[in-house]
Amino acid sequence: MDLNPLIAAGPIIVFHTASALLSLILGIYILARPKGTQIHLLMGRTWIIAMLAVVISSFMIFEIRLIGPLSPIHLLSLFTLWALWAGWRAARRHEHQRHAVIMISLWIGALGLNMWFTLLPGRTLHAVIFGS
Repeated sequence: MDLNPLIAAGPIIVFHTASALLSLILGIYILARPKGTQIHLLMGRTWIIAMLAVVISSFMIFEIRLIGPLSPIHLLSLFTLWALWAGWRAARRHEHQRHAVIMISLWIGALGLNMWFTLLPGRTLHAVIFGS
């Protein structure tokens, strides 16, 4: 593993990557722990903040330009913003099943599936993990 490609990619990419890794790890912790506890509430709020950091920083990344400066990933970021809000709202309304479905889907889709896309050749994390 070589962190030089990540560092060379710039501070926004480093921040985005760190936020995504934090979200990924926090998600595992939240999914493994009992639900409805104070620690679940605290970790859940922390996860939402970390995910917001991922989404907001994604709007400052323009490596893949398909539609002007934007890419389909930016559409995913907009959807993720909406889903974070919907999951938070479901929790506030005590719609536990809806909350669980939205948040688990977000964790799997926005983090898990996207992780595979970041590992494609030519991407920064591919160079970090597998070399140039």
